[in-house]
Amino acid sequence: MKKITIYILIGMLSIGSLFTSCESVKNTNKTQRGAAIGAVAGGVLGAVLGNNIGKGGNGAIGAVLGGVIGGVAGGVIGNKMDKQAREIQTALPGAQVERVGEGIKLTLGENSVRFDTNKSTLTTAAKANLDKLVPVFQSYADTDIVIYGYTDITGKPEYNLTLSEQRAISVEKYLESKGLNMSRFKMVGMGIADPIATNDSPEGRSQNRRVEFAITANEKMVEDAKKQAGN
Repeated sequence: MKKITIYILIGMLSIGSLFTSCESVKNTNKTQRGAAIGAVAGGVLGAVLGNNIGKGGNGAIGAVLGGVIGGVAGGVIGNKMDKQAREIQTALPGAQVERVGEGIKLTLGENSVRFDTNKSTLTTAAKANLDKLVPVFQSYADTDIVIYGYTDITGKPEYNLTLSEQRAISVEKYLESKGLNMSRFKMVGMGIADPIATNDSPEGRSQNRRVEFAITANEKMVEDAKKQAGN
């Protein structure tokens, strides 16, 4: 099984050490300490998000970090996302599952969701792999999902932008046909932006032709988490 990647902000361990080493904090309970550390973490994540978007990184990671709640409620959401990430990886081992902040970035390359050249129609293999994700998405109905479509640099940028959006829509429409609520989804075409590999080789271009998901807590999950945290 492919390892689930967890993004950890530099400095989180030092933040935790700072709080746990202070004499005044030693008398607090775990919930109070978690809330304090979570609040600081939320602020750090917000700064990272700002820098990320400022550099043009407004794809799946930016969307996930934008949903950070922080505190104990954020920890409750994070635990649910941990479980969902593991279930996604088990259902579709070929996918790249990354836990980011309090959400999930899911990348489906051509080994899992393949499109024919210059086409936005899902292949039979792509549909079969999406079928494996449907039960997981159904089990975690209190999440919002943004689907990002990407292309390689072959062809004009304007054409690729439209094609990438059509591919994201094709994925959403198929998931909707399997009973998922369309209101949970947003579709974004990214075209040739944010390549994850070189476009100078067939192998690299193949990796760049992909679909990404940003999975975040919806309002109901956030409110439930706050109640569970005693907020």
